[in-house]
Amino acid sequence: MAASGRLTQKKFEQSILHGVTLVDFDAPWCAPCRAQKPILDTVKKKYRGKAAVKKIDIDDNRDIALHLGIQSIPTIIIFKEGKEMNRFIGLQTAEMLNRALKKLIDQPYSSKNWHPVSLS
Repeated sequence: MAASGRLTQKKFEQSILHGVTLVDFDAPWCAPCRAQKPILDTVKKKYRGKAAVKKIDIDDNRDIALHLGIQSIPTIIIFKEGKEMNRFIGLQTAEMLNRALKKLIDQPYSSKNWHPVSLS
């Protein structure tokens, strides 16, 4: 059963289509992923109502990870209106994630060259 804030394959595409969404690709056995959790909790609180912060367990959602080329975890991808805007590999600081989110939230979105991520 998916925990609150965790995405399943069915909900992934729908969840990244609107606004800014940070998705953490992780696994329960991954020590750096566990270290990333409190940092993401802080970021999630700071951007509540402005950006969504979600998690995907790559063991339960291998197709998504394969499609997006996830080779190392933790990998954090920030999407805006369905398009991948930033990708971070490895443990990230709250400062780094806050800067990336703020820039995307403050930046007007242009649909020029817009191609949302699709798993189809």
